[in-house]
Amino acid sequence: MADLPRLPFERTDVLGISTTYATLRAEEPIARIRTRTGDEAWLVTGYEQARAIFADERFGRSHPDPDNAARLSNSALTGGPTGEFATEKDVHDRMRRLLAPAFSARRMQALSGHVQELVDGLLDRMEEQGPPVDLHASLSVPLPIQVICELLGVPLADRDHFRAIAEEMTDLTDLDRSAAARTAMEEYSHGIVMAKRDHPGEDVYSDLAGADLPADEIATMAGGLLFAGHETTVNRIDHGVLLLLADPAQAAALRDDPARVSATVEEIMRVAVPNDHGLARYAREDVEVDGVRIRAGELCVIMTAAANRDETVFADAERFDIGRDPQPHLGFGYAIRYCLGANLARVELRAVFGSLFQRFPDLRLAVPRDRLPWRMDRLTGGVSALPVTW
Repeated sequence: MADLPRLPFERTDVLGISTTYATLRAEEPIARIRTRTGDEAWLVTGYEQARAIFADERFGRSHPDPDNAARLSNSALTGGPTGEFATEKDVHDRMRRLLAPAFSARRMQALSGHVQELVDGLLDRMEEQGPPVDLHASLSVPLPIQVICELLGVPLADRDHFRAIAEEMTDLTDLDRSAAARTAMEEYSHGIVMAKRDHPGEDVYSDLAGADLPADEIATMAGGLLFAGHETTVNRIDHGVLLLLADPAQAAALRDDPARVSATVEEIMRVAVPNDHGLARYAREDVEVDGVRIRAGELCVIMTAAANRDETVFADAERFDIGRDPQPHLGFGYAIRYCLGANLARVELRAVFGSLFQRFPDLRLAVPRDRLPWRMDRLTGGVSALPVTW
């Protein structure tokens, strides 16, 4: 088995993925591979196969013997087993019941006007500064941070502190480093939650403060919300801009018809691949998926980037097309593993892409795309700067 394909596969363009995924998807949509750590696992590249595993409660993120389980990487966040095997489903269900109302489509829509005001203010400052501007630092980072701070009840003045911790959390190579950062994030956010027991507000952390849950569950939820609530959206803004700048016809279509913004956001979620780390899932018992027998305890790596390019589901799947309809992508997961923050991300992305190219119709990169600082050594990937001009 020494000749198994090994992750990560070679990737030469920040906007593309390795052709190896398409080859495997055509031949074996669930294929045996080796992970970044050298462990054997199943790589899932087919759309229907990925959906089946997302929706199947016989797959989870925990493992009965976590110290000896196969790992996807040395990330403490998503590189291996997380949670307790015996209680994973109960904890997951409690979390969704507690948090789903705060992230409902209705509540996020009510927030949309404020998010638009924040976007307008950031674009105003970009215009005042004049080109060139680092769009990553001027828009992609500050918008999600301010929104998540207000929603959770985290002091905006702490943004540099928790951003630094988040950066450490994304380390893919040093397990101890990312684990220590995860602990630091949980301790920081748990402290804010506990303070809200005496001084509650209209925010999610106040909801957590009033919940009858073990302290470790609250800490895990709070830390996870703060990390995921801003980090992933930052990268989707950056990559959405890059996709539109790489296809002027698509950018012009969006600029000329702002009603296309919702479809544009969905296509960005389908095509943008800030990282191709994959999602680790462990079989809780023997399971057969599409004729493949997956044994209890074995690791499956769901590669949503590849599944979202499945030609049997998406016509001309490699093409970025904001006119695509319908768009049943897996960018937010699926079924029981559908992202709680999907509605929030959509509100933020619609505000950005409904305004950016209206305000800056001549927006373009200030450096060649192949010179952008690419962070493929990090869990969330993306770029660390996005110089633009107009």
